[in-house]
Amino acid sequence: MTTLILGGTTEASRLAAAMAQRGMAAILSYAGRVQSPRPQPVPVRVGGFGGAAGLAGWLRANRIARIVDATHPFAARISRNAVAASALTGLPLLALERPAWQPGPGDDWTEVADMAAAARALDGPPRRVFLSIGRQQLADFRGQAQHHYLLRLVDRPDDPLPLPDATVVIARGPFDVAGDRALLEGHRIDLIVAKNAGGGGASAKLAAARAMGIPVVMIARPPVPDRPTAATVEDVLAWCHADLGV
Repeated sequence: MTTLILGGTTEASRLAAAMAQRGMAAILSYAGRVQSPRPQPVPVRVGGFGGAAGLAGWLRANRIARIVDATHPFAARISRNAVAASALTGLPLLALERPAWQPGPGDDWTEVADMAAAARALDGPPRRVFLSIGRQQLADFRGQAQHHYLLRLVDRPDDPLPLPDATVVIARGPFDVAGDRALLEGHRIDLIVAKNAGGGGASAKLAAARAMGIPVVMIARPPVPDRPTAATVEDVLAWCHADLGV
């Protein structure tokens, strides 16, 4: 009764560890965008599957019993493929989904629908922008080259950046409020652009922005098909046990 965990998040690693501790068979799958992922207590595979049909074939070939989608909320393509592969194979699917961040008292957010809208929100005179979106979609901001960008990345980029005026900081979360406040102060940041990833590992910048009065352009999550969801690792484990009839 092997579970495929579609990972790449802290929650996926926690789930893998919890399943290993309980002697539950699991395989953790990464897209392969991070050069040195953390060691895991379960077998790991890296790379794509070749779309929904490829994922369905891999599930059958490896005799997978169930799928847990614990990918990043912005990894919409693999989430869509997981829903489709579940339908093709008849295997149960559960998404371990972080609640989205919500603005609170003292927050100055501009909420936008997607990356293109976030780039349009940067129209205007030069600013010092913490572009907290990872490295995959930096080119979407090529047309806003008047700004200085601070980029915090897990790995140093191999190729030239599409942004002519940028500072790169290499760091891996989770981050804390004191550290993020020092980062924002040290780079004199006056605007943050962030994906609404949810969770605690990257929320420190929002608390620091609130305390410092820095506005935030918050990008909404991409849509995914309806699927059953769970909010915690414990909920996923309970679902697995129910599937086993425990």
